[in-house]
Amino acid sequence: QGSDTKQRKFVLIGDSGVGKSNLLSRFTRNEFNLESKSTIGVEFATRSLQVDGKTIKAQIWDTAGQERYRAITSAYYRGAVGALLVYDIAKHLTYENVERWLKELRDHADNNIVIMLVGNKSDLRHLRAVPTDEARAFAEKNTLSFIETSALDSTNVEEAFKNILTGKEESDKQISDRSAHDDSPGNNVVDISVPPTTDGQRGNKMACCQSL
Repeated sequence: QGSDTKQRKFVLIGDSGVGKSNLLSRFTRNEFNLESKSTIGVEFATRSLQVDGKTIKAQIWDTAGQERYRAITSAYYRGAVGALLVYDIAKHLTYENVERWLKELRDHADNNIVIMLVGNKSDLRHLRAVPTDEARAFAEKNTLSFIETSALDSTNVEEAFKNILTGKEESDKQISDRSAHDDSPGNNVVDISVPPTTDGQRGNKMACCQSL
């Protein structure tokens, strides 16, 4: 294939106004916009990172949290290997809705997707409505990783994206290790390393049977 660069698709989900677009712009461009408007439809940005000596080109998709854009969901999740499920620590309702977003994610996304619960706006600690321990317990119960971030002052933004990238690489490694040592049926090994729609040149050996 001539290159060690892997392309990975990640999605940002959560209610409108929780700071998904600012997390994206902080991570990919190191920018923050206080006047950020609601995202209309879908946008994405990319950034390349080194993980374990490999270059990973992360393609991060951001969508509107509003109900009226729900029609885009299946295309939005297709080929995604990781998701950041974001709520606002100062607005309890956005945390309550995490359960619904998680259900949607599990309905539409691949079974092997790596999911991280992200409590954003940690700079608003004086307005905190969601206790850290409560969110961490929810994450553990649902086998999600968990982190609190602030797109405003950059706290943990880099860590959140890097952790989900690393988590995906580790999960791939565990799957390939398992498949090498375990030929039993039901191993549920699915290669979702490259979404065929976003990286045609690389191709995807497992995508032979998809209608293009």
